[in-house]
Amino acid sequence: MKEELAARFGTENVSVYKRINDSLEILQVKLEINNGPISILLTNGLSEYKMPVHEKYSGREYTELFFCIPSYWDLNEKNNPNRQWPVDWLEKLVNHVKETNSWYGPGHSVQCYADYKPLSETMKQNHLMLVDPILLAKEMQPILVNEKKVYFLAAMPIFGEEMDYKQGKGTYKLLDKFINKNYNEKLDDFRESVLKSRIKFWR
Repeated sequence: MKEELAARFGTENVSVYKRINDSLEILQVKLEINNGPISILLTNGLSEYKMPVHEKYSGREYTELFFCIPSYWDLNEKNNPNRQWPVDWLEKLVNHVKETNSWYGPGHSVQCYADYKPLSETMKQNHLMLVDPILLAKEMQPILVNEKKVYFLAAMPIFGEEMDYKQGKGTYKLLDKFINKNYNEKLDDFRESVLKSRIKFWR
């Protein structure tokens, strides 16, 4: 995976951010897009696991997960929990899908903590939703690794009321609201809910 990403983005832009264990590491990919520089924190190893996907997603058995990191985050602050929670959650997501022999696809979501606490002091969302890349739709196209087609899913933080809306109205209607607000998978400590209020979100 690392070699294929280096071929796509340039060797100088792909590095190992953290080694988790013998079968999983987190890569950092540095990109320049229209809105400026960003980084991607990306699993390298999940695609060794062949997911038992629903027949609707046949052909998407191999996946890697990523977070899109904004330029104002300093990823060198490795002791700062407000900057390191994406790495922790990538590891948790990988462990969960393997231990439960399950699968991830677009629209899958998880509640982050039992008591609904936020992801961090600065990231107030308390759920994660996996989505096909939006901002990085071109850059994060599937990649061929050892004759396996590997897809990328972005982990997008969402608020509790957004999760409620998703369950009631569906993933696509929630994503429409994100796109209408020009929101995407890039992390944003200052993002507000796409729903005007808890009272109105069913309308």
